[in-house]
Amino acid sequence: MEQPKIPVDTILRHLADDAEKVQDRVQKASDILLGQLDTSIASTPYETVYEEDRVKLKHYAPVTVGKGGVTTPLLVVYALINRETMLDLQPGRSVVDSFQKAGVDLYMIDWGYPTRKDRFLTIDDHVNGYMDNIIDFIRQRTGLEKINLMGICMGGSFCVMYSALHPEKIKNLITTVCPTNFDTDQGLLHVWMRNIDADRMIDAFGNMPGDMMNFGFLLLNPARLMIDKYVGFMENMDNKTFVENFIRMEKWIFDSPDVPGETFRQFVKDCYQKNLLIKSRMKLDGKRVNLKKITMPVLNIYGQYDHLVPPGAADVLTSKVGSTDTEDLCLDTGHIGIYVSGKTQKEFVPKIVKWLGEREKNSTAPKTGIKDKKPVPKKAPQRARPSRKAGPKSKR
Repeated sequence: MEQPKIPVDTILRHLADDAEKVQDRVQKASDILLGQLDTSIASTPYETVYEEDRVKLKHYAPVTVGKGGVTTPLLVVYALINRETMLDLQPGRSVVDSFQKAGVDLYMIDWGYPTRKDRFLTIDDHVNGYMDNIIDFIRQRTGLEKINLMGICMGGSFCVMYSALHPEKIKNLITTVCPTNFDTDQGLLHVWMRNIDADRMIDAFGNMPGDMMNFGFLLLNPARLMIDKYVGFMENMDNKTFVENFIRMEKWIFDSPDVPGETFRQFVKDCYQKNLLIKSRMKLDGKRVNLKKITMPVLNIYGQYDHLVPPGAADVLTSKVGSTDTEDLCLDTGHIGIYVSGKTQKEFVPKIVKWLGEREKNSTAPKTGIKDKKPVPKKAPQRARPSRKAGPKSKR
């Protein structure tokens, strides 16, 4: 039987063509990588209007005040893990820029970089200390009794706690990818955190190292986060826009501040291991965080494919609060995609602006005489940590 002929000439011709294409791509990629790249993040102009210890408050003035029907200021509280620059990562897909163009008067907390002196700061110090001081500052600055509050991830958990303890200061509460129910096996992170020894880790390190947390996040999905991602980069490194956005994301991912030790210890033990928050049994400085005290409107947004805060960790909140005006929105994306993907950019900010605008029409935040009040008095430091109620310092 005659053996089929192998078309050697055809194979060699295709190999030569492929080699030429690869050479062209490598040359183009080399020109891009060695050329001038715009990989800056957090490029939207802002003003630092308040500082306390390592914490700063950024103010982003709206392009047109109240354009979307929202005149009440919105304070955004990011997590202590990674940085708030995620909301202003790249041109055209900036949550901050979208809020500005929608006419929202936006404030955002920059938690800074904790050092060894911050190791004793607790959740209470962040919620009833820094956050309360900042919210009082915004109220004083604007003359409003209540402001809108939006929390992201761990920052959302802080906002839930704050709204339960200080409902008189919050007009509307928005939580995004916010863990509140930690008794779920949907995400590997929740399984891990239930079994770690937070006491030994914090006793050893003082603060929880950001690099260690980053490594842990990579191990949650090593094939995708440590291999596929970089294969994708190699396949697209001749695309300048792709390369710039890839580098921006890498810069954000590996910009990981440490987390104050006692805050990490308490969050792991009280939330991940005891699930006290959703049960309204968590306490800050002896005061119970009762979710039924959250009577303001609540918008709860989470991602269907979030591997860090799966739906089961986020969608229980609205059934536990005391508000009669609640809404859940599940977007078809993951933990970070909510803020940076082109698809959800068209849904995320417009939904929030519309939701706030509808409640702005139904209720006008009353003016208050709070501008005439004296600055918040200082309290004596406790356990060699910064004052929980240090007077605000404003930079104009």
